[in-house]
Amino acid sequence: MRTSIVLAVITGVAALAVPAGAQTPSTSDKPFVTGTPLQGGPNVKTYGGFRFAESICYDAERDLYVVVNAGIAQNLIPNDGYVTLVNPDGSVHTLKWIGVTRDGLTLNHPLGSAIANGRLYVADIDTLRWFDLKTGAPMGSVTVPNAMCLNDIAGAPDGTVYATQTGSNEPDSWKVYRIGADGAVSTIITGAPLNRPNGIEFDNQGNLVVVNMGHADVQTWSTSGTLLSSVRTTDEGNDGLVILADGTMYVSSVRAGTVARIRPGQPAERIATGIPSAASMTYDSKRNRLVIPMNDWNAITFVDLR
Repeated sequence: MRTSIVLAVITGVAALAVPAGAQTPSTSDKPFVTGTPLQGGPNVKTYGGFRFAESICYDAERDLYVVVNAGIAQNLIPNDGYVTLVNPDGSVHTLKWIGVTRDGLTLNHPLGSAIANGRLYVADIDTLRWFDLKTGAPMGSVTVPNAMCLNDIAGAPDGTVYATQTGSNEPDSWKVYRIGADGAVSTIITGAPLNRPNGIEFDNQGNLVVVNMGHADVQTWSTSGTLLSSVRTTDEGNDGLVILADGTMYVSSVRAGTVARIRPGQPAERIATGIPSAASMTYDSKRNRLVIPMNDWNAITFVDLR
């Protein structure tokens, strides 16, 4: 199998019911608006709009990459997170789709994201926020009590979201949270054999698969928190995770700058290297492509799979 890498470097409401225990978006005397697509004409192309892009989701219905940006550091400019829509050729569709104004918007330092139930879910420090995937409008939020910093998330069809907390070097800070559609929060996994958990996804049986920063284990857990199995990837410092329909897993290491492939029943193998800060990637099923954000490199990488 041949793997090619393309590096795209960046320059430059209707009333909705909110679950019990959830927060409504911040209020404003101005209506919430989203950004508009760029209209530069056929001879104008724009590449960019990223500021610490940590996660990407593929919106198959619109055939767009939804790129979550943490924005300027909180101690410099609070509430600066935003979301960019990117075309599959790497050009920008909408520079600041969510975040063109702050009216009605709170998005402080978003990291992980997931698409489910017609919503874009985002982990924002200690809060899970969700937005209408068609309009970009904020729909609600739930704050996780005593959370240090939520990292990656996985959204289930019933509205339940599972979130990792990578934590510190203290094992009791390594957690996987369950956030119910009703806003109820519980901790389903704490400590070892997790080791600074980061990426999280559902496998094809509805179990949770977690990759870790502290070791090379790729762990499969039940949604109640029972460890079911574990395999090894090629590197430590892992962040991104993609699981295909045939059970093949791809794992990106934010520390090593690599992507590994793990086929069912086979040892892991590196398929790409030299991708600095390879973070929480997504899979473009139309093009058989991994799309990888690169954090403070302010860029994304395409890995076209053959």
